[in-house]
This record gives sequence, structure tokens and C-alpha cells, in this order.
Amino acid sequence: MKELIFATNNPDKLREIQDLLGDNFKLYSLKDLDFLEDIPETGDTLEINASRKANFIYRIFNRDVFADDTGLEIDALKGKPGVHSARYAGPEKNSVANIMRVINELKYARNRTARFRTIITLIINDKEYSFEGIVEGAILKSLRGQEGFGYDPLFQPSGYTQTFAEMELKQKNLISHRAIAFKKLVVFLKKGVY
Repeated sequence: MKELIFATNNPDKLREIQDLLGDNFKLYSLKDLDFLEDIPETGDTLEINASRKANFIYRIFNRDVFADDTGLEIDALKGKPGVHSARYAGPEKNSVANIMRVINELKYARNRTARFRTIITLIINDKEYSFEGIVEGAILKSLRGQEGFGYDPLFQPSGYTQTFAEMELKQKNLISHRAIAFKKLVVFLKKGVY
């Protein structure tokens, strides 16, 4: 069994990813390691943030680690909130305030196309690897659904009639941006080519 640190304190992300990884891997969150500090997210791209987070934890614990960064990129907002998705309405990471800001900024927008994009950085055996997952979709005018977290009640993936927040976790894990990136990570880990 492969042991990995997932550099997050977000219990929703941890639950979602552990479901994807199954029994082949033992996943440790930062809480499992009694590390409760915020990791600096000062990069101006998802790629930089994921890499900085993974390297930060790798230097402290000297164990194989992966970190992710995810952003909602809305075409009418020229890619915003993007790398600032979690703090779009302010530093307190308030999901409701973030959603309300997006709704207000898109009030008169005709183009509501958007995508969720996840970047994962894995550091294993002193080497760094990157994986990307993208899901195209649209931003709705009002919230739908109670599941998920963040912008899930606003985002309807292309080809589906439900928002991420209306889907059960198992269904979302089949198609989500994070699932796509993590499936690439799992395939890589199972090949053992690192």
C-alpha cells in the first residue's frame, strides 16, 4: 500500500479523493499529521499554487505528497475568479459570498460558459509531476442542489441537466475536474514509473 500526504485541510476534498483512490493507497491529510497551518497560496496561476503547496509540505515532512489547486474560470469574466476562486469575495473564503459575487457580476451576461480546472502537483522520490483536469459547463442564474461545496450549486457541466450540487458524490466523481486530474495521478502511481 502506497502512503501519500494530501496537502489539504479541506474535509470535502479529502473525502472526494479518498473515494477515488480506494484501498490501493493510504491517504494522510494535514490534519492527520497535526499540521493545521494555512499553506501560502500566493501564486498567480493554479500551476504555481499547486507546486508551492506540495513543495512546502514536502520540505516539512520529507514524505511523498501531492497538492491541488482548483479554479472556476468564467469566460464572461475573462477567466475570473480562476486562481482566486476560494477568496473571490475576500480573504475569509466564504463560499456564499463568492457565489453571490459571481451571480452579481454575471447579472447581464449572455455568455455563461465556464470551466472548472484542477492542477495536481505530485512530489515523489524528489521528482515533481503535474496533472490537469478540466470540465466545461455553464454558470446558472440561480443555485440548485445541496451536495458538494464551493461553486457546485451554480455550475452545470456540459451534457448534464444537473449541477454538481445536485449529483451524488459517486456521480460527480465520475466526471469532475478533480476526478479527471486524480485519475491521471492514480494511473501514473499504479504504473510505478517514478
